Amino acid sequence: MYRPSSFSQLPEVVKNLLIINGLFFLATISLESYGIDFTKWFALHQFQSEDFMPHQLITHFFMHGSPTHLLFNMFALWMFGKILENVWGAKRFLTYYMITGIGAAFVHLAVCQYEIMSLQSQLNPNDLSILLENGGGLLDNFQNYTHPMMGKLNLLINTPTVGASGAVFGILLAFGMLFPNTLLYIYFAIPIKAKYFVILYGIMELYAGISNNPADNVAHFAHLGGMLFGFIILKYWQKNNTQFY
Repeated sequence: MYRPSSFSQLPEVVKNLLIINGLFFLATISLESYGIDFTKWFALHQFQSEDFMPHQLITHFFMHGSPTHLLFNMFALWMFGKILENVWGAKRFLTYYMITGIGAAFVHLAVCQYEIMSLQSQLNPNDLSILLENGGGLLDNFQNYTHPMMGKLNLLINTPTVGASGAVFGILLAFGMLFPNTLLYIYFAIPIKAKYFVILYGIMELYAGISNNPADNVAHFAHLGGMLFGFIILKYWQKNNTQFY
């Protein structure tokens, strides 16, 4: 097991990311009672949504939908991110984190746009106009499947995305590539080498994304997007810096 005893146990970037994510979550639940909707302003919305704003490509991965969502992402950031930051340094780690997070968002948006365009082509212009004009106000009704196709399209357009999972999956990939034979323990009991854990997790995410289960609200392709952009960055750094490893 890799234990960098001489390294900082909580380096600056990881520490500040943990704090920022925690503050965003506290602000989201605290200000909701005052009518201030952090999700509207900072979660990632589709381009067709009236709530879409460019800064959401960054702010959405400081937002989380539940305490459990926050806990799992921050645990992974702490567990793997601190090792990567100690190896890379703060600047390179932050660059990697931001690029994988934004890259994950673009992959997620691209996949959703493909689905949106496919559904739009099957709706008559009047139904499509009603949906786009009324936006999220129709969400509850169409969620009840009064018009399944419009309901699915409405959910795609008006359901926001939150979470640092794209960047976290990028971090997981980097750890698996830099320390492939490090033992990880699933459920703190089952040992598995990091390289196999990353491959297995990637396959599971790809399967879940392709399956497209209507009851599944996880952005699987965002996770894969974080891994994809992470792989590209690592290969670029490896090619241009023989001391990368």
